[in-house]
Amino acid sequence: MRLTGKTAIVTGGASGFGAGIVRRFLQEGARVMVADINGAAATQFAAEMGDHAVAQRVDVSDGASVQAMTNSALEVWGHIDILINNAGVSHMPAPLETITEDDFDRVYRVNMKSVYLTARSIVPHMKKRKAGAILNVASTAGVSPRPNLNWYNASKGWMITATKAMAVELAPQGIRVNAINPVAGETPLLKTFMGEDTPEMRAKFIATIPLGRFSQPEDMGNAALFLCSDEASMITGVAMEVDGGRCI
Repeated sequence: MRLTGKTAIVTGGASGFGAGIVRRFLQEGARVMVADINGAAATQFAAEMGDHAVAQRVDVSDGASVQAMTNSALEVWGHIDILINNAGVSHMPAPLETITEDDFDRVYRVNMKSVYLTARSIVPHMKKRKAGAILNVASTAGVSPRPNLNWYNASKGWMITATKAMAVELAPQGIRVNAINPVAGETPLLKTFMGEDTPEMRAKFIATIPLGRFSQPEDMGNAALFLCSDEASMITGVAMEVDGGRCI
C-alpha cells in the first residue's frame, strides 16, 4: 500500500491511460479524483472504483474549470498530494501545413495550456505544504516524432521541457515533477494516431515497438505509481519512456 494516506487528481481519468493510473493508485491505498471532461463517464467510473474515488467534471483548457476542480479536491480531502496531468488530444494524421487552426488550438489548449492552468491552481497549495508530486503524461512522440502528427509531437515535446523546467524550479519547495512517455496504446486516442484502426495499420505500428505490443493502461499505472510514490523521492525532472523500446 505505497500510497496510503495520499490524495491524487488524475485528469482524463475516466478512460485510457488515466483509468489505468486511477485503478493502480486506488489499489495502493490512495484517494483519487477522477477528473474528466466527460462528467457522466467520470461519475460512473468513480462509482465502480469504490468509496475512495470521487468524480469531477473538468475542462482542463479552462482556468475557471481547473480552479473549481482544485477547490473541490480541497473541500473533500483538505490537501492534494499528487497531480497527474494525463488529459490529452491529438489531431488526425495529415501534412503539417494542412492541419486546421481550430485543431491546432485544441491540441495547444488541452496538451499544453492545461499544464500551466493546473500548476497555477495547485502548485501554491503544494508550496505551502512543502511537498507534492506532479506527473505529466507526455509521449514518445515528443522524443521521436512520427510523420504527419507534427503539432501533436510538438505539444508533447513542450510537455517534456515543461516537466524539466518545473522540476528544477520546484525542487527547493519539496515538489517533484516527472513525466512518462507512453508509446501508442489501447486507448481512445489510438485511432486518431493511426488515422484508421485496421489490422494492417496496427501491425505497422507494432512493428516499430521492439517488445512487440501496444502499451496498456496498466503499464502507465505501474510507472506512475513508482514515480509518485516515496520510493522515487530522489527522482525529479525525469521523462521516463514506457514504450517497449520504441525510442532506442
